[in-house]
Amino acid sequence: MIQVTPQMRIVVAVEAVDFRKGIDGFARLCREKLQSDPFRGTLFVFRNRRSTAIKVLFYDGQGFWLCHKRLSSGRFRAWPQGGSGGVHPLDAPRLQLLLWNSYTEAVAPVAAWRRISSGE
Repeated sequence: MIQVTPQMRIVVAVEAVDFRKGIDGFARLCREKLQSDPFRGTLFVFRNRRSTAIKVLFYDGQGFWLCHKRLSSGRFRAWPQGGSGGVHPLDAPRLQLLLWNSYTEAVAPVAAWRRISSGE
């Protein structure tokens, strides 16, 4: 099972990719195009050319997970842009927004942690 935590490194491939690839094809893409080691526990997010589906590649220490989400209608409205090496870093709350097709760079999610005053 994949558990996304605030400490995880999450990167989104800015450019669309060919979804006919399997785990080995996506791992090669991570190494060659994104300049990242897929065995380091980074969660990689990709989209197809039509922006109707996303795939997530993740190595959990025992093997790879390749998850696929295809929208039943419509397209992913927004996709992270920019970043160096063709990747855009994300935090866990923004990944959740991306997976629910509610992502926008203009809206910041609530912070996962904040200091609580002692009232003194």
